[in-house]
Amino acid sequence: MTNIILCGGSGTRLWPISRTLMPKQFVKLFDERSLFQLTVQRNSKFCDKELIVSNTEQYFLALDQQEELARTDSTYLLEPVGRNTAPAIALACLTLDPEEIVLVTPSDHLIKDETEYAKVLSTAKTLAEQDNLVTFGITPTFAETGFGYIESAGDDVKAFHEKPDFQTATEYFKAGNYYWNSGMFCFKAGIFLEELKKYSPLVYDASLTALKNAKNAEAIRITHEDMANIPEDSIDYAVMEKSSKVKVVPSDIEWSDLGSFDALYEELPKDENNNTINENHVSIDSKNNLIYGTERKIATVDIEDLIIVDTPDALLVSKKGSSQKVKKIVAQVRENTELHNIHLTAHRPWGTYTILEDEPKYKIKRIVVQMGKRLSLQKHYHRNEHWIVVSGTATVTVEDKTFTLRANESTYIKMGDVHRLANDGKVPVVLIEAQIGDYLGEDDIVRLEDDFKRS
Repeated sequence: MTNIILCGGSGTRLWPISRTLMPKQFVKLFDERSLFQLTVQRNSKFCDKELIVSNTEQYFLALDQQEELARTDSTYLLEPVGRNTAPAIALACLTLDPEEIVLVTPSDHLIKDETEYAKVLSTAKTLAEQDNLVTFGITPTFAETGFGYIESAGDDVKAFHEKPDFQTATEYFKAGNYYWNSGMFCFKAGIFLEELKKYSPLVYDASLTALKNAKNAEAIRITHEDMANIPEDSIDYAVMEKSSKVKVVPSDIEWSDLGSFDALYEELPKDENNNTINENHVSIDSKNNLIYGTERKIATVDIEDLIIVDTPDALLVSKKGSSQKVKKIVAQVRENTELHNIHLTAHRPWGTYTILEDEPKYKIKRIVVQMGKRLSLQKHYHRNEHWIVVSGTATVTVEDKTFTLRANESTYIKMGDVHRLANDGKVPVVLIEAQIGDYLGEDDIVRLEDDFKRS
C-alpha cells in the first residue's frame, strides 16, 4: 500500500504561526514533531512507501523534515500551482501500478488513537481490494458546522453534504448515520482513475498530459503551463459524489484537522488553570487561555478564554470561539505586507535567512548556508549588498572571480554583478548581509543557474 500525502495549504487558518511558505503541516507543534512528520510516522506502519505531493516551494521543507526522520526513499511529485485535490491525487495515481492500493491522507491532521486507526485502515483496505472507493467518516462528537458531512446507509454512502448551519448539524449529530468528512481515502489507483475518467474526463485528460510532459529527476516536476491547464476540482466533486462505488468506514480515531486555534487549544497540554502550557507564560488569575510564543515572556492578568499567539513579527489576540475569523485578518494583512507569506526566518533549500532589520532603503539579514550547499548564481537590478562572514568559510563568486572569505572578512556586491555564495566547508557558513537600494523585495533576484531548479 502506498501513502499519498497531500501537502497543499496556504497557511491562513493558524496565522501568524502558519504562513504560505511555512504552512501548519510543517510547524512543530507536538513534541518537536510537525503534523507532516507525525503523518509519515503513523502511516509508515501500514504502507510500504509514500508518495508526497507538494508545492514546489515546500518541497525542501518536506525533504528536511524527512531527513530528520532518517527517511530518504520517498517519491515526490511537485506542483507549481495548486489545482485542488482531484488533480493532485490523479497525478499521483498515474505514476503507480493500477492494482496498487493507495491511502490518501492530508499532511496536516492529527490522529491520536492509533490502535483504532489500524482497525479502520484494515477495513478500508479490504473494501478497496473489492474495487471500492473508500472514504473515512469521522464519528462526530458534537454538532460541528465547519465540516462537510457524509450520510451513510451501512457502509454505503448515500450522500455528501456541504458544511451545514447549526440546526442542520444538530440534526445530523442526533441521526447517528452522519459522519464528518475527513478528506482521507483508500482505493486502487486504477479504479480511481477509471472513475475520474468516467465522471471528470477533462481533469483526467489534462492530468495525463501533464504527467507525460513532466520532468522526472530527483522529483516528478509538473510544468507550470500543464498544471494550470488542469481544471481545478476537489476529489469529492470530481468523483466521490458521482461514483456508485463509494463506501464509508466509520472512524472513531480521535481525529482533528486543527483547522483553527480553538481546535489547537483542545489538543495542547494544559496547566491547572486550563491555560496551554508555555514556559514563557507568566500568569496571574488567568484561565482557559491558549498562550503560544517561543521567544518573549507573555504575562497575563485576570484574563479568560483568550487566544494569544506571539511571533517575532506579528501578535494575534482573539476570543476563543472566534478564531475562524483569522482568515479575514490574513486577507487584510496581505493587502500591504508579506506577513501572510513568510516569517522573519525563511527556510530555503540551501539553509535559512533571518531578517534582522527592514527599512525603506536598507535591509539586514542573517544568512546560514548549510554544508555542501550554494545559492543560485544571480544578480540584482535594484540593490547593492555587503557580506560579512561571522563563522565558517564562504566561497564567493563575483563576476569572473572566485575567492574565499573567513570569519571577520567581508566583500561588496555591486548592483548588477553576477554573484554566488557557496559553502564548501565542514561547518555551516553564517554571515550578515546588508542590502542597500531603492527596492529590496525578494523578487529582485534574477537567477541564472540554480541547483534546486527554481526559476
